[in-house]
Amino acid sequence: MANSASGMAVNDECKLKFLELKAKRNFRFIVFKIDEKIQQVMVEKLGRPDESYDDFTACFPPNECRYAVFDFDFVTDENCQKSKIFFIAWSPDSSKVRSKMLYASSKDRFKRELDGIQVELQATDPSEMSIDIVKARAM
Repeated sequence: MANSASGMAVNDECKLKFLELKAKRNFRFIVFKIDEKIQQVMVEKLGRPDESYDDFTACFPPNECRYAVFDFDFVTDENCQKSKIFFIAWSPDSSKVRSKMLYASSKDRFKRELDGIQVELQATDPSEMSIDIVKARAM
Protein backbone atom coordinates (compact mmCIF):
# COMPACT_ATOMS: atom_id res chain seq x y z
CA MET A 1 0.00 0.00 0.00
CA ALA A 2 1.68 3.18 -1.18
CA ASN A 3 1.72 6.41 0.77
CA SER A 4 0.09 9.23 -1.17
CA ALA A 5 2.69 11.74 0.05
CA SER A 6 5.72 9.79 -1.07
CA GLY A 7 4.39 6.83 -3.05
CA MET A 8 6.68 4.61 -0.99
CA ALA A 9 5.71 0.99 -0.35
CA VAL A 10 7.14 -1.07 2.49
CA ASN A 11 8.53 -4.47 1.58
CA ASP A 12 6.99 -7.25 3.71
CA GLU A 13 10.47 -8.41 4.72
CA CYS A 14 10.88 -5.13 6.66
CA LYS A 15 7.93 -5.96 8.89
CA LEU A 16 8.82 -9.65 9.23
CA LYS A 17 12.43 -8.97 10.24
CA PHE A 18 11.30 -6.25 12.66
CA LEU A 19 8.92 -8.72 14.32
CA GLU A 20 11.80 -11.19 14.65
CA LEU A 21 13.97 -8.50 16.27
CA LYS A 22 11.17 -7.52 18.65
CA ALA A 23 9.79 -10.94 19.60
CA LYS A 24 12.66 -13.39 19.15
CA ARG A 25 15.62 -11.02 19.39
CA ASN A 26 17.19 -12.72 16.36
CA PHE A 27 18.87 -9.44 15.39
CA ARG A 28 20.52 -6.57 17.27
CA PHE A 29 19.64 -4.10 14.52
CA ILE A 30 18.18 -3.66 11.05
CA VAL A 31 19.22 -1.03 8.51
CA PHE A 32 16.61 -0.10 5.90
CA LYS A 33 17.13 1.57 2.53
CA ILE A 34 14.68 3.11 0.08
CA ASP A 35 15.06 1.56 -3.37
CA GLU A 36 14.03 4.47 -5.56
CA LYS A 37 13.71 2.36 -8.72
CA ILE A 38 10.94 0.23 -7.27
CA GLN A 39 9.69 2.85 -4.77
CA GLN A 40 10.01 0.52 -1.80
CA VAL A 41 11.67 0.43 1.60
CA MET A 42 13.91 -2.66 1.75
CA VAL A 43 16.05 -4.40 4.38
CA GLU A 44 19.69 -3.54 3.70
CA LYS A 45 21.48 -5.16 6.63
CA LEU A 46 20.63 -7.39 9.58
CA GLY A 47 22.85 -7.18 12.65
CA ARG A 48 23.59 -10.39 14.54
CA PRO A 49 22.54 -10.45 18.23
CA ASP A 50 26.18 -10.24 19.33
CA GLU A 51 27.00 -7.13 17.29
CA SER A 52 27.68 -3.86 19.11
CA TYR A 53 26.37 -0.33 18.78
CA ASP A 54 29.64 0.55 17.02
CA ASP A 55 28.99 -2.22 14.46
CA PHE A 56 25.56 -0.71 13.96
CA THR A 57 26.71 2.89 13.44
CA ALA A 58 29.43 1.67 11.04
CA CYS A 59 26.65 0.50 8.68
CA PHE A 60 25.51 4.04 7.92
CA PRO A 61 26.89 5.45 4.66
CA PRO A 62 28.47 8.88 5.21
CA ASN A 63 26.43 10.59 2.48
CA GLU A 64 23.26 8.54 2.00
CA CYS A 65 20.08 8.48 4.07
CA ARG A 66 18.84 5.37 5.89
CA TYR A 67 16.30 4.23 8.43
CA ALA A 68 17.31 1.79 11.13
CA VAL A 69 16.13 0.11 14.29
CA PHE A 70 18.39 -0.89 17.16
CA ASP A 71 17.49 -3.08 20.13
CA PHE A 72 19.30 -1.33 22.98
CA ASP A 73 19.90 -3.25 26.21
CA PHE A 74 20.60 -1.29 29.38
CA VAL A 75 20.42 -1.46 33.16
CA THR A 76 18.27 1.09 35.00
CA ASP A 77 19.29 2.98 38.13
CA GLU A 78 17.23 0.41 40.06
CA ASN A 79 19.47 -2.31 38.55
CA CYS A 80 16.76 -3.70 36.23
CA GLN A 81 17.75 -5.17 32.88
CA LYS A 82 15.69 -3.51 30.14
CA SER A 83 15.71 -2.99 26.42
CA LYS A 84 14.22 -0.36 24.17
CA ILE A 85 13.82 -0.38 20.42
CA PHE A 86 15.19 2.76 18.83
CA PHE A 87 14.17 4.04 15.41
CA ILE A 88 16.90 6.13 13.81
CA ALA A 89 16.36 8.37 10.81
CA TRP A 90 19.83 8.95 9.35
CA SER A 91 19.95 11.94 7.03
CA PRO A 92 23.50 13.27 6.72
CA ASP A 93 23.96 16.86 5.57
CA SER A 94 26.08 15.61 2.66
CA SER A 95 23.31 13.44 1.18
CA LYS A 96 21.32 14.58 -1.86
CA VAL A 97 18.42 16.93 -1.22
CA ARG A 98 16.05 14.65 -3.14
CA SER A 99 17.06 11.70 -0.97
CA LYS A 100 16.60 13.70 2.25
CA MET A 101 13.13 14.79 1.12
CA LEU A 102 12.16 11.25 0.15
CA TYR A 103 13.26 9.80 3.49
CA ALA A 104 11.63 12.65 5.44
CA SER A 105 8.29 12.30 3.63
CA SER A 106 8.22 8.50 4.00
CA LYS A 107 9.42 8.26 7.60
CA ASP A 108 6.17 8.50 9.58
CA ARG A 109 4.33 5.98 7.46
CA PHE A 110 7.25 3.55 7.54
CA LYS A 111 7.59 3.95 11.30
CA ARG A 112 3.89 3.14 11.73
CA GLU A 113 4.49 -0.19 9.97
CA LEU A 114 6.98 -1.14 12.70
CA ASP A 115 4.81 -1.57 15.76
CA GLY A 116 6.86 -1.47 18.95
CA ILE A 117 9.29 1.39 18.45
CA GLN A 118 9.88 3.15 21.76
CA VAL A 119 12.35 5.93 21.00
CA GLU A 120 13.05 7.91 17.84
CA LEU A 121 16.29 9.69 16.98
CA GLN A 122 17.00 11.95 14.03
CA ALA A 123 20.67 12.18 13.10
CA THR A 124 22.55 14.21 10.51
CA ASP A 125 26.00 13.23 11.76
CA PRO A 126 27.33 10.42 13.98
CA SER A 127 27.60 12.63 17.07
CA GLU A 128 23.78 12.98 17.11
CA MET A 129 23.38 9.25 17.69
CA SER A 130 26.32 8.60 19.99
CA ILE A 131 25.94 5.83 22.55
CA ASP A 132 25.71 8.51 25.29
CA ILE A 133 22.67 10.07 23.60
CA VAL A 134 21.08 6.65 23.17
CA LYS A 135 21.66 5.82 26.86
CA ALA A 136 20.21 9.16 27.94
CA ARG A 137 17.11 8.70 25.76
CA ALA A 138 16.61 5.13 26.99
CA MET A 139 16.46 6.07 30.68
